[in-house]
Amino acid sequence: MTVEYQLPEATTATSARVDGVVIGVLLDVPTAQGPVVAFPGCPGDTGLAARTTTPLTREDIGVQVALMFEAGDLAKPLVIGRIQRLPNTTTPAVAHLDGERLEFCAERELVLRCGKASITLTRAGKVIIRGTYLSSRSSGVNRIKGGSVQIN
Repeated sequence: MTVEYQLPEATTATSARVDGVVIGVLLDVPTAQGPVVAFPGCPGDTGLAARTTTPLTREDIGVQVALMFEAGDLAKPLVIGRIQRLPNTTTPAVAHLDGERLEFCAERELVLRCGKASITLTRAGKVIIRGTYLSSRSSGVNRIKGGSVQIN
């Protein structure tokens, strides 16, 4: 059994040569010629047909892809993969409701806001109440306790 391998055509001295990875955008998949990509310095106005080493679907259109070029030739892009989006690493606020109690949990800060009024709870233990008018009413004892109490 013989395997034939055709060497890539030599690029001319006037054509641009690219070594390394270039980040491009996937414009269309799959066409008869292969996926269509665009990248900085792309010789085609509407992108170029490329070969690919990874499966691509219509949902991938518009995502960034990693490109290399056969023999460094800008006219022969090769999609070597798509740039992955990292999952959102922030922890969302969590609410617990058991019929008798409603508890909101947040990692850093919890804010209840309505118009110009807000109540902020911080990780450090601060409770900040803001509003244009504050009213405190009690049918029993209304206590104010703290390390120190400042009024005006």
